[in-house]
Amino acid sequence: MTRHLDEALLRGLTPNVLGVLVRRGADFAAAEDAVQDALVEAVRSWPADPPREPKGWLVAVAWRRFLDATRAEDSRRRREDLVDEEPAPGPVPAVDDTLQLYFLCAHPSLTPSSAVALTLRAVGGLTTRQIARAYLVPEATMAQRISRAKRTVAGVRFDRPGDVATVLRVLYLVFNEGYSGDVDLAVEAIRLTRQLAAAIDHPEVAGLLALMLLHHARRAARTSPDGGLVPLAEQDRGLWDTRLIAEGVGILQAALARDRLGEFQAQAAIAALHADARTAAETDWVQVVEWYDELLLLVDSPVVRLNRAVAVGEADGPRAGLAALAGLDASLPRHAAVSAYLRERAGDPAGAARLYAEAARKATNLAERDHLTRQAARLNARRRAPDGP
Repeated sequence: MTRHLDEALLRGLTPNVLGVLVRRGADFAAAEDAVQDALVEAVRSWPADPPREPKGWLVAVAWRRFLDATRAEDSRRRREDLVDEEPAPGPVPAVDDTLQLYFLCAHPSLTPSSAVALTLRAVGGLTTRQIARAYLVPEATMAQRISRAKRTVAGVRFDRPGDVATVLRVLYLVFNEGYSGDVDLAVEAIRLTRQLAAAIDHPEVAGLLALMLLHHARRAARTSPDGGLVPLAEQDRGLWDTRLIAEGVGILQAALARDRLGEFQAQAAIAALHADARTAAETDWVQVVEWYDELLLLVDSPVVRLNRAVAVGEADGPRAGLAALAGLDASLPRHAAVSAYLRERAGDPAGAARLYAEAARKATNLAERDHLTRQAARLNARRRAPDGP
């Protein structure tokens, strides 16, 4: 068993092991600490001696670590109760507690940002550093946030589920981290969203599932063979997964028919319009702008306005897009890249090259940085060409 396989297996087992401990009576914070100890031991010992029942092994080790911690705190009465409850070693029933853990982490006593961070750490398996990068905050700040969240939910049981909207935000952030980050959690996010959609009849849950499927359908076309970023307009649409597109569109249509529009349904509608176009030139940009207007009524955020500016630039021309961009903070992520694209189309290659270079310096993703650097180099080379030999 290779180290890579160990990590993938451990990531999949972690939420179920954590759920087993919580169901047995461990408070969330102590259970999460015990599971982390068990994972460290697994990474150390499994390569040389892999267990026949990985989940049972992790549960047994984590439970012992939890009991050891309980004894160390001299909680005699609780310790005796827990020891009496300890099951015999052996296979653990195939119960998936992951979704319940998402709801536990979305507890009403937590702020949405803390709920998302805690879930990504305890259930999604992301490191504190990865979560801090997603939030654009220092790692130490995120570590404190997660610690406070763990203390808040200490002692909370599964009988008080959290807010569905928070769970959806958690799932979408997990999907986005898996889609573009260095940890592949996209498939797991889709699996959990399918499970949530089967358990809860809610149009926004369906909207999120549709959005994920439509984005995931384009995954094979997003990068070139050498790992370079391929923008949507340049993607080989023959690589798009038509089965996922059809499923996503069908789910979205059923959700929209209920006339309870939410932000994920609106985003999915925009993704569906892109998926429906046989070529980038055939995209119905007027409808895309209309859906962004609907989305703004639901979520008036700078990111939505930034994306709308791109759509306006395609529907009404680059100068209209630049006008839509003018009121936004220039320090917003991707602002420089969007401005560069629109300026190039408006006939300002010098300004576009400068902005592409600026965007490349700000990019946190290597593939995105390389793409933006190449765009700047392309325009600079074109500008110098008439003076060359």
